[in-house]
Amino acid sequence: MRPNRLRQIWESGRGALNAWCGVGAPFIAETFARQGWDAVTVDTQHGLIGYSEMLAMLQAISTSEATPLVRVSWNQPGELMRALDAGAYGVICPMISSRAECEAFVGACRYPPIGFRSNGPTRAALYGGPDYVQHANEEVLTFAMVETADGLAAVEEIAATPGLDGIYVGPSDLSLALGGKPDQDSQDPVRLAAFDRIIVACRNACIRAGVHTTSVAYAQQMLAQGFDLVSVAGDNRYLAAGRREIAEMRAWQEGP
Repeated sequence: MRPNRLRQIWESGRGALNAWCGVGAPFIAETFARQGWDAVTVDTQHGLIGYSEMLAMLQAISTSEATPLVRVSWNQPGELMRALDAGAYGVICPMISSRAECEAFVGACRYPPIGFRSNGPTRAALYGGPDYVQHANEEVLTFAMVETADGLAAVEEIAATPGLDGIYVGPSDLSLALGGKPDQDSQDPVRLAAFDRIIVACRNACIRAGVHTTSVAYAQQMLAQGFDLVSVAGDNRYLAAGRREIAEMRAWQEGP
């Protein structure tokens, strides 16, 4: 089976850099994947992406060395299995608030006897190799999102779930759950303390910690704080950044 490059990166001692795709465009996903990111995530929760677009985007990412990941829309076995069968080498599951929810998530991603994933790696075997089923439990990544008050309160139990590879933090939802604003890249001490608790729980459970950011500077700060995977920015944010060039051109046209 094709090795999961993210596992290799972590074993080397380096943090992994992830790009985020919320626009259902395979060419954008392919362009991202060709820029040198360690992983590219296809977001089917808040992204404008259906199954067909997800499949095409995974195929586009596969033209590069980037590890293809999918954030599913919810903790539903069928949806998790379809993303994996389409060739995702890791899944990020939102709103995990308890050990029981995490066990259900992990079980849907692992073949028996560890879990209850159904055998049918339609495209996964093409991408991963003919021995995909024999090795998928060891290579495919499972990331549970901790972004609720209950999830944070139970983070140590969640992190200790057998078969879980990591916890991924959704800062906006976590901030809302803690009574704050749904903003990104915050220096709020309460949020940073929550991050520390999550990182410690992951370290104690020997799993990885990931977090969503929207800038290079904050991503660097999160890596220094102890996260193993940082999502630096998404396609829609890069597209929206073009407004700066528009503003510069308008200012030039209007003159002094």
